Amino acid sequence: MRIHESEEMYLETILVLKGERPAVRSIDIAERLGYAKSSVSRGISLLQDRGYIKVGDDGFIDFTELGAKKAEGIYDRHNTLTEFFIELGAGKELAESNACRIEHVIDDEILALIKRRISK
Repeated sequence: MRIHESEEMYLETILVLKGERPAVRSIDIAERLGYAKSSVSRGISLLQDRGYIKVGDDGFIDFTELGAKKAEGIYDRHNTLTEFFIELGAGKELAESNACRIEHVIDDEILALIKRRISK
């Protein structure tokens, strides 16, 4: 099942935040992405409904097994594209910003070709 770009952004952001701090809350996501708290609340609810995350009584967000796998896949796409663009000669910031946009629409087959190219 393909998920929406905004859901992927939330999952990736949760993964990155979990690498930076011991616990992640909705407010952390809103601050990182610059989104309204109400938008993040709706996004978190959708991710729960899809079985990607769970939110504890304390408001802390954790991945389900499915959610962790999905988030890691999204982050891998981001890193692969960033590395590829840097290899092509793009600066880090330009590579990052383009990878962030493209990671949500690139086909798995094309991504596999890019991975093969950068692993040579």
